[in-house]
Parts: sequence; structure tokens; C-alpha cells
Amino acid sequence: MFLTFNSNKMFFLFILFFSTLISISSNSWFGCWIGLEINLLSFIPLINKSNNILSSEASLKYFLVQSISSINLLFWIIFKMISMKNFEMNNFISIMINSSLLMKMGSTPFHFWFPNIVEGLSWMNNFILMTWQKITPIILLSYYFYKNFIIIIIIMNAIIGAIGGLNQTSLRKLMAFSSINNLSWMLSSIMISENLWMFYFMLYSFMISIMCMLFYMMNMFFINQLFFNNINYMIKLSLLINFLSLGGLPPFIGFLPKWIIINFLLNNNLFFMTFILIMMSLIMLFFYIRILYSSFLFNFLKLKWMKIFIKNKMINFINIFSFISTFGMILSTFLYM
Repeated sequence: MFLTFNSNKMFFLFILFFSTLISISSNSWFGCWIGLEINLLSFIPLINKSNNILSSEASLKYFLVQSISSINLLFWIIFKMISMKNFEMNNFISIMINSSLLMKMGSTPFHFWFPNIVEGLSWMNNFILMTWQKITPIILLSYYFYKNFIIIIIIMNAIIGAIGGLNQTSLRKLMAFSSINNLSWMLSSIMISENLWMFYFMLYSFMISIMCMLFYMMNMFFINQLFFNNINYMIKLSLLINFLSLGGLPPFIGFLPKWIIINFLLNNNLFFMTFILIMMSLIMLFFYIRILYSSFLFNFLKLKWMKIFIKNKMINFINIFSFISTFGMILSTFLYM
């Protein structure tokens, strides 16, 4: 199954959950920093496997990047406390603190570590990295963000996430660039309100969990496996629905939070940022549809002796959850009645 844990993994997952609560409930920056460090030390044992050199390399890279960002965050927190009365430095300190938190969540222009680390992880660890590990940095960013700087970062995330995924053949790197693109929508929602961010994050986590479970059960890591393997069409249809929902195409449920964010951005006269977000979502949909179009129609590439039989009963639940995504337009209609 997707969630097969031993007692050690359960312990580290509990610490991971607990460290996030420490950070987001702390009333001081030092308490937040301690929570981030506990989070780092609990996630590394989960991604490190002694029999896999790629996961060992990924854990080392993750440790180095997170340590650098933590040191940077701690330095600028102390510097802010020392130069509290120096108002000329406030904007620069805000940018540096924001940059440290952006590096932790894998946002542009500090995103270079993110696709490389994702490539060495299992689908379950990828799910944690693309969802749970973003909670603490985004919540801390909402406490102390520099609006003009964050708007530039949102535009960069949307562009890099869309263009970076165009030439990828690895499904894990594709999902990593998709996560970077969705991070631009998350940062936009956290600028508006925390409730809207929670709504977007929950729907995004729901869609990512289905994708990761499907890829895990089919043991898929590259796009060409969708062409060569003789997969049941219901599974391909589930992939189609979830990919299009992740891209934000109506009438799927992934469109609903994006539509709410677009309305708020337009009401705040952020027209250029809204235009970039929409155009980059169209590019994301382009390479999602390109993959799915090929996997549906390239029948001649199928090898008949490699037919996949998935006996796992979870696949039926995944198919049901996938079709829940089609109710997005109905919810959108009732939302503004």
C-alpha cells in the first residue's frame, strides 16, 4: 500500500507533524526557528535509505540547503533585533527574511535544489515534500512579508514552473515544476487571507495525493511508461481528470480556488499578475494534455506481453475520488449565488 510504515517512520512522521505545530503556534521568531530545525531533523531519516544512493544524495542536498536557509533566517532575525530603530534597513531585512523562507519552500529564484531532490525520493516522500513541508514557511511568511517583493516572486514562480516543465521526461520533475507553479497561487492566496490559502492548500494536497498514489501503485517514474504500458483506460481517465484539475481547467475542482484568487486579485487591481498566472496555467495545461493525448492514442506502442494488472483495491477508491474533481463547476456556481 501507499502508506506502509514501520514504527520508526511513524515516530519521525509524528515529530514532523509536531514540529510544524511548534513553528506556527510560536510567539517568537526563535521558537519558529527551533520548529524548523526539528522539522529538518525529522524529515531526513524519512528520505534517507541506505540501499538507495539517490535518496542518500537527496537527503544530503536537502540537509545542506535547509541548513543554509536556517542560518540565514537566524542571522537576519538577530540583525533585526539589533537594528530595531534603524528604519532604513527594514525593507532590506524583510527581503532577506522572506528569501530565507522562500528557499525553505523551494520557491524561485531559490528553486534549483527542489527538482534535483525530488528526483531521488519515493512518491510518498515527494507527497510530503510538496505539501506538508510548505506549511511552516508559508505561514511564517504571512507573518512578515514584503508585498512588492512577494509579487515579483509570484510572477517568477508562475513563469519558471510553467516553462521548466515543458522539456521534462521524468514524472517526478514534472510534478516538482507543477508544485513551483502552484506555489505562485499559494503565495497569492496567503496575501489575501489565511482561510483562502487553507482552502487552496487542502484541494491541492487532495489532488497531489491521488496523483502520487496512482504513480506509486503503477510504479511509474517517466512519461514514456504511460505510452509503453498497457494500462486500464479507467486509470488513464483518472490521470486525465487529475492532471486537468491540477492545471485549473473548468469544470474540474482545481479551477474553484484559482477562480476565487483571480477575483480577489482583480478587485485589488493586480491585473498584470493575474494575466501572468492565467497564461502560465495555460502552458501547464498544454504539457499535461500533450502527455495524456499521447498516452491515450499511441496504441501501437503498447507491448501486449506487458499488460499491467493492478489488484490493489485502493485503485477503485482513487477512481471515485478522481471523479469528485468533476464537481468543481457545480460548487463554483453555488458559491456566488
